[in-house]
Amino acid sequence: MDSFDPLTLARIQFAANISFHILFPTISIAMGWVLLYFKTRFDRSGDQAWLDAYGFWVKIFALTFALGVVSGITMSFQFGTNWPGYMQKVGNVAGPLLAYEVLTAFFLEATFLGIMLFGRSRVSNRVHTLATFLVAFGTTVSAFWIIALNSWMQTPAGVSVVDGKVHVESWLAVIFNPSMPYRLTHMLLASGLTVAFLVAGVSAYRWLRGDRVAGVRHALKTGVTLAAMLIPLQILVGDAHGLNTFHHQPAKLAAIEGVWHTEHGAPLLLFALPDEATQSNRYALGIPKLASLIITHQPDGEIRGLNEFAGAHPPVAKVFWSFRVMVAVGVAMLLASWLAAWQLRRRGEPAPWLARALVAMTFSGWLATLAGWYVTEIGRQPWLVTGILRTADAASAVGGGMILSTLLMYLALYAVLLASYVSVVFYLAKKAGQPVAAKREGVSA
Repeated sequence: MDSFDPLTLARIQFAANISFHILFPTISIAMGWVLLYFKTRFDRSGDQAWLDAYGFWVKIFALTFALGVVSGITMSFQFGTNWPGYMQKVGNVAGPLLAYEVLTAFFLEATFLGIMLFGRSRVSNRVHTLATFLVAFGTTVSAFWIIALNSWMQTPAGVSVVDGKVHVESWLAVIFNPSMPYRLTHMLLASGLTVAFLVAGVSAYRWLRGDRVAGVRHALKTGVTLAAMLIPLQILVGDAHGLNTFHHQPAKLAAIEGVWHTEHGAPLLLFALPDEATQSNRYALGIPKLASLIITHQPDGEIRGLNEFAGAHPPVAKVFWSFRVMVAVGVAMLLASWLAAWQLRRRGEPAPWLARALVAMTFSGWLATLAGWYVTEIGRQPWLVTGILRTADAASAVGGGMILSTLLMYLALYAVLLASYVSVVFYLAKKAGQPVAAKREGVSA
């Protein structure tokens, strides 16, 4: 079993853990604010349908929050088991930022989540709304600290290395490092889009099953409208993020665009099979000069090639195709949300075929988020902290056999949990519609 490469297995294991974990904060961050929207609409209008929507979606929020907490714990273990060199080298940065996340965000969420879930009949309506706000605020603060740390790993700033360890010179520079504002905004919008399609997809599912009460209509319109509003913003922020990557992580940008040798007027490749052995792209199909125009805003702008980063650039094919999957899902989101918003405005309800399309895209936000996350994380390889700590230098001496056995257990458990989560979400949707069906049967009888 020791013939398995421990470093590769450790990377796969951490990738599996973080891929599973990120699914749930991606929902809970924005879902808290959607719940607050439902609650405030009820407070202002007195329309019970808004409270019904709140009551349904708060159950899914609670389930999501629980899985996010549990899956996050396993990642912290791996810092000690698989990556001890990480904390040894950069613990002076990572330790406090992770502690800030727990002290300022997690405790806030955990404290008021109970009131949010079980306190509506035990506290005043104003206090319950306040609890919903504080939970939503806590999830966003949590995202702030995690993205600050991750962004620092991508574009480190405000530190010096003394005796082989990183020491902080400016916490402001660490937290607000060059990529942090772009990465945080991009992630918050990704969370909003993930929730928008989740709400729209599940509501469309209930709609197709004949559950067309006012609460379902409100939720469907909210999800579709939110998606239609956020996707253009995400495109703009993504462009700004790309420019930031061009300046601060040129090797990642070269892998995204498949640029092997420094080019002026680089084409935007729609399709290609990057080949690292020959440092070329097979079957390339591109639009001339468009990559340079988008990235440098000049048709003949220069994009540095991967040849300038020999031995220090990421796996090209993985980054190249992850980026294109993210963009393709984003385009599908744009078309689906705008068409659905137009239909809801014109007809007041979606066509059956469009409702089925929304159901199919219920978890499309997960796909886009994972693809984007792979671009981010694989794109900084071979560095764990760019320019400071290589991934290989942080790995433990644990044997490949041990890592493989735990990896297989993780994968099996995550597959079961993920299938269970999706099943429970649609089970709750079916159950919510049963009283409506029973009432109709009673009327028919």
